[in-house]
Amino acid sequence: MTSLTRPPRLRPVLTALALTLTLAAATGCGTEVASDAEAARSASAAPAPDRAELEARARAVQTVAEHVWVTEAPGYTLARQSVGVVGDDGFGSVYTTSEGGQIQLRVERLPHADADCTDGPAAGSAQDPVVTCERDGEQWYRATESGHAYAQEQGDLVVTVSGAREEVDRAALRAAARAAHRADDHELDQVLPPAGEAAGRQPVERGDLPPVGDGAPNNDVGASG
Repeated sequence: MTSLTRPPRLRPVLTALALTLTLAAATGCGTEVASDAEAARSASAAPAPDRAELEARARAVQTVAEHVWVTEAPGYTLARQSVGVVGDDGFGSVYTTSEGGQIQLRVERLPHADADCTDGPAAGSAQDPVVTCERDGEQWYRATESGHAYAQEQGDLVVTVSGAREEVDRAALRAAARAAHRADDHELDQVLPPAGEAAGRQPVERGDLPPVGDGAPNNDVGASG
């Protein structure tokens, strides 16, 4: 793997990362977290809801079931309030620790250059330029001084797992990135808001949270999405 140190020119993989309700998830104020792994396995033993119901619940948060991905990382649980649409029909969620650490999972339609930072000069921002850009297995890894991310292409989708470097180390981020997968019907049932509870659950782009993209506070043109 070859690390590159060079000025940014391409759009970042990520916009300034966070969702409006992510902050509630991080602080624990009114936060709901998903069941732990044992509970999830128990739930998977029961019949999944009808597929048409799951697809309707996905549409209620303005995405599609095929764009809903999940991951797992030791010590992290899904903050249900963070679940919602990214862009036109993408998907975003946040996994948190009891200490306030966060891993962001993002699925959206992006061009190849937004995933493969080795395909040209690495993207970053004036406030937080990319210092590392390299291929790592089947994914691409990029890092700034404050944040880092793994990205992989799945057809016309880019799946990104990211976090602040002070909150999640590279090994943990890599494990979460490699564990990321498209949700099956049982996982969709666990992740998607129940029917009738999706209003207002859409993530909103923020420009004041720094992890890998625009830096803070910066919402300049060029952020992905």
